[in-house]
Amino acid sequence: MTKLARRTCAWLLAGACLAAAGCGDDDAAADDGGTGDDVADTADDTGGEATDDGASEVPDDGTTETPDDASTDDGGEPLCPTDELLPWAGGSAYYASWSNGPPADPSYFPIAVWLQAPRNAAAYAAIGVNLFVGLWEGPTDAQLTELAGASMPVVCDQNEVGLAHLADPTILSWMHQDEPDNAQSDGSGGWGPCVPPETIRDLGAAMRAADPSRPVYLNLGQGVAWDDWVGRGVCSDHNEHYPIYSEGADIVSFDIYPATSDREAVAGNLWYVAQGVERLRGWVADAKPVWTWIETTHISNPDVRVTPHQLRAEVWMALIHGAMGLGYFCHEFEPSFLEAGLLHYDDVREEAAALNARIRELAPVLNTQSVGNAVTVTSSDAAVPVATMVKRTPEATWLFAVAMRDAPTRATFTLTCVAPEATAEVLGEDRTVALSGAVLTDDFAGYDVHLYRVVD
Repeated sequence: MTKLARRTCAWLLAGACLAAAGCGDDDAAADDGGTGDDVADTADDTGGEATDDGASEVPDDGTTETPDDASTDDGGEPLCPTDELLPWAGGSAYYASWSNGPPADPSYFPIAVWLQAPRNAAAYAAIGVNLFVGLWEGPTDAQLTELAGASMPVVCDQNEVGLAHLADPTILSWMHQDEPDNAQSDGSGGWGPCVPPETIRDLGAAMRAADPSRPVYLNLGQGVAWDDWVGRGVCSDHNEHYPIYSEGADIVSFDIYPATSDREAVAGNLWYVAQGVERLRGWVADAKPVWTWIETTHISNPDVRVTPHQLRAEVWMALIHGAMGLGYFCHEFEPSFLEAGLLHYDDVREEAAALNARIRELAPVLNTQSVGNAVTVTSSDAAVPVATMVKRTPEATWLFAVAMRDAPTRATFTLTCVAPEATAEVLGEDRTVALSGAVLTDDFAGYDVHLYRVVD
């Protein structure tokens, strides 16, 4: 039993532990950008009420064994006896099922870019990107050779070239076509129905049969997050498709880009990112990792570009709500075409580099099972819920929090199994916050993120 667990037992017996109440180049391999579909009325307020018991409420199944080094003690018991661990897909340990898949190391967290030219792999690696997803008209032998030279792994199509590279460690996963849940081009300037979900399920089975050593990846459209997205055409209002689509993959993701959306219902409502993560986790019953894509440019809105503050908020909304991988959509189509827009805009590139560095630092923490009853949070403004995620390691309790609306509030966090007068280091902010009676109070500007490391 760890020091934390022993001390917690003593506090419980003494009655002193409070109970819980809650993307450079503009000339690289051009294409339509895939995941950059137009973002488009409103959904319920992700982040919940002003009092929140945790970021995620999902079916209590699909769980996997918790790593021995965090969240649980002695290989199974929670570090705090009263902790209730949330369902999850297993963190990085999930990938141990595939001999040629992503690393199962707890220090690994997928940080990807979408459909980028291999010549930019070194530049992306320099800001912390560790995965390419998609290769324009590939994979080709030349693309795989260039990525291997940059030590950049890839998720790619299972084409003839790919199948000739089954022993190539550069390929970590096979991918489906992008966004099969959307209406598909009919080849004559119009639109037909979505790809039937059973087709994706069967294609996934065929890819697994052709190479069982790698997982299969699927990206879905913004209908995952927003029911009124018209881009699904006749497949709109058929959310029952999503569990079937997911059967065809071992890793699932989606994209929605609210900061630059030109749809009134979505524009500026960053919480759609979090809502999509929660919904997709529910549809896969937390049996598979959910990833999400984050906007980095104007995309197709010449008047609005995502800000560094919005980028940080979207990333942490996704992580706090249970995303186990993320990617950056780097294309820009207006006011001009850029493929590697993330590398082009200095402010967003620098913010992404800082975010990626923090995620790498926290990967061993993020790859542990979240505690569902370790915090109760109350927002001074009921219209601005604050979402939370709590992790425990033998060294600390980790509280990650994000304001889910673009307005200021003061959040009061009541934590369990921490010393009543503990101290919270606010990561990346060069400050600490003292707890009183295991209660932490802090101010949040609109869409602010605070990351706390709570120690005695």
